[in-house]
Amino acid sequence: MAKVIGFEISSQDPERAIEFYKLVFGWEVEDSNWDYWSIIPETTGEFDAFVGGISKGPSDFPHGTRIQIEVDSIEETLNLAIQHQALILREKMEFDSYYLAYLVDPTGIGIGLIELKR
Repeated sequence: MAKVIGFEISSQDPERAIEFYKLVFGWEVEDSNWDYWSIIPETTGEFDAFVGGISKGPSDFPHGTRIQIEVDSIEETLNLAIQHQALILREKMEFDSYYLAYLVDPTGIGIGLIELKR
């Protein structure tokens, strides 16, 4: 099965997007390089982390790509996201081996949250 190994989030308001991802998910972001802010990956796990970043695309460029983010608790993450101006599209849904929810961050980027059943 193919695995997602990278992502780019395109936003007309990248500073606001960066602040959201820092506050909600604890991401570290490098300084801007040509309107692109690289996410500093955590590589302490079994596999290397995703490689990606946040960019400011042209005004007629579609905003972002939906990505799936694994979290320890969907409820806690949704509560934190709401506190930071996210819009919940789908509350927590149950599937065979995981839970899934969808939200839109304050800049209009769609995100899927996955919580694995343990």
